[in-house]
Amino acid sequence: MTGASVARGAGSPPPTFDPFAAVLERIADAAALAGLDDGLHQMIAMPERVLEVAVPLRRDDGRIEVLRGWRVHHDTSRGPGKGGIRFHPLVDAREVMALAADMTVKCAVVDIPFGGAKGGVAVDPNALSAGELERLTRRYTYDVASLLGPERDVPAPDVNTDGRVMAWVMDTLSMLSGQAMPGVVTGKPLAIGGSHGHVGATATGVALCVRAVFARLGLGLAGARAVLQGYGKVGAPLVYLLSSLGMRVVAVEDVTGAVHNPAGLDPAELSDYASRTGGVAGFAGGDALDPGQLFRVECELAVPAALDGVITADVAEDLGARVVVEAANGPTVPDADAVLERRNVTVVPDVLANAGGVTASYFEWVQARQGYPWEPDLVASRLRSSMERAFDSTWDRADQLGVSLRRGAIVLGVERVAEATRLRGLFP
Repeated sequence: MTGASVARGAGSPPPTFDPFAAVLERIADAAALAGLDDGLHQMIAMPERVLEVAVPLRRDDGRIEVLRGWRVHHDTSRGPGKGGIRFHPLVDAREVMALAADMTVKCAVVDIPFGGAKGGVAVDPNALSAGELERLTRRYTYDVASLLGPERDVPAPDVNTDGRVMAWVMDTLSMLSGQAMPGVVTGKPLAIGGSHGHVGATATGVALCVRAVFARLGLGLAGARAVLQGYGKVGAPLVYLLSSLGMRVVAVEDVTGAVHNPAGLDPAELSDYASRTGGVAGFAGGDALDPGQLFRVECELAVPAALDGVITADVAEDLGARVVVEAANGPTVPDADAVLERRNVTVVPDVLANAGGVTASYFEWVQARQGYPWEPDLVASRLRSSMERAFDSTWDRADQLGVSLRRGAIVLGVERVAEATRLRGLFP
């Protein structure tokens, strides 16, 4: 399985870190900046529904293991819930709630007609056989099926899930309903209704944001240094994309370790090595680096592309980058924001920077509903225009309010959700 490939370790959030509390804090700040009344603020902040399920899994040796899973609808005022399914041993209810809330804001920032949802199972998929993984996926899908549907909630791949997992989800729901349901998931293989351009769309969106923020700040891309935490579905293609912009990717970290080369890591050689060995540790094209030192490396750009909560206040104090573009969901804890602002570090937040994936998912959903596939060039051009428009809107809103890009993005998203909530009214 592929996904965000960094273990929690150096730079990880403290044990008391509550990702949902962090999201609520940021939504409250945005509600105050937008002048929302308390009732509307609470309607936007709290999840509409949280489903926790027991997921029995029959192992290959006949043993039954019962896992815990969740599916959360945070807000669906702007459209069906949209959000990935992640399989990770550290997944819990608060994390899934936080990620669902992020999806609400993210979909609003890029102005696509989806609300926020998320799902997950607390499991290490690397410890499962292919048969066990399929049985887990199908049972989890069955357990949360009442919340899913093309007009209600549309899952997608996330950490440790991929197109194969989405195919199993779609097939399970189609069998339960007795009809083809290509629009019930996105991130599917092309052969069963997937979209050109979906694979790599998150990395493409991150690269577009890098180019945009460097232009706004008057920084040159040619020769600029970048460090990446994470070498999975987003980080690996991002090494190529940043290099194609003329940047030097000088350090990369994944679950196996970290590697550093001040002259820049060769993207093709690093990819070949990681494919052969399962990680970047030991790559001969660079020197071993203590993972705890990654964000201390002097550079122009830092990209956290792994798990949440890795940029703490302590990490922010020692950050060697001028710009942070958040490819991961929730990589920066709230206490670190003040440190980064004081140090004049520009942060392009996750709800904007990694929205290329959900934007491409929207395109796939539209194609499934139309029954007509788009040409790859059309997908690419619409993704580029959507991300550029979202970046400009975020920059302008932040500038109007005199706040950071993160606060500007969340205000923009919250204002759009608030408008939809007001227009729909309160039932009954």
